Amino acid sequence: MDGAPDIQALEFAADGGLGTKARIGLIVLQTDQTLEHEFSTLLRRDDVALYHARIPNEMEVTCETLRKMEADLPAAAELLPSAFDFDAIGYCCTSGATMIGETRVDGLLRSVHPMAKTTNPLTACKAALQALKLKRIALVTPYAPEVTTEMRDNLAAAGFEVNAIGTFNQSDDFKVARISSNSILAAVREVGQRDDCDGVFVSCTSLRALPIIAEAEEALGKPVLSSNQVTAWHLARLAGLRDSVAGAGMLFHTQLKPQD
Repeated sequence: MDGAPDIQALEFAADGGLGTKARIGLIVLQTDQTLEHEFSTLLRRDDVALYHARIPNEMEVTCETLRKMEADLPAAAELLPSAFDFDAIGYCCTSGATMIGETRVDGLLRSVHPMAKTTNPLTACKAALQALKLKRIALVTPYAPEVTTEMRDNLAAAGFEVNAIGTFNQSDDFKVARISSNSILAAVREVGQRDDCDGVFVSCTSLRALPIIAEAEEALGKPVLSSNQVTAWHLARLAGLRDSVAGAGMLFHTQLKPQD
């Protein structure tokens, strides 16, 4: 075209791109409102890259709807490009991992990303409990009793005593994300104060537990864990990161046990 400017070819140098220290992939529920915000607090730094993919799920949380996610896991994992060379990938649903099965979740993720280390909030919780040497815990969930019972039984089968349980008894994931952090704090203090509980696990990635962990630990004098916190910690440790994070609880001053 007459009068069009010449297009100049520019030289450039290539570097390693984002995530020179670690590249971490997250499969997040379509209905989750909380996880990405809390993970940005826990893991965001210049040399760590986080990449998210959303997986379809139903707003109603039941054993049946949670199991349905198994069919969509491979497609969701494929949305995280293998060319990124992920160090670690997490399927970010505690109750979903409980219903589908941790081994099955791991196998589906590895079928797409065979070189990446993988985890989920339930596996991460167990690794965190082992790292902190906790056997007797209290459990706080937002779930209906049947989902909460499945999680309790899973933890018990892994050798952990669940000596106290509290639930907000909600099956609507939208409502779960709107449960206030102060309500979570009150629940943790109430359920976790028993002498036969050495720590508390707050289950569900939609619950906004991260802001109250430090305060809850100070009040109880024992570790307080949450789904997002343990998953971020486990992914970080699997990816070779050893950082502690201020305000993220006792867990982030802990390393993985060698067998993990």
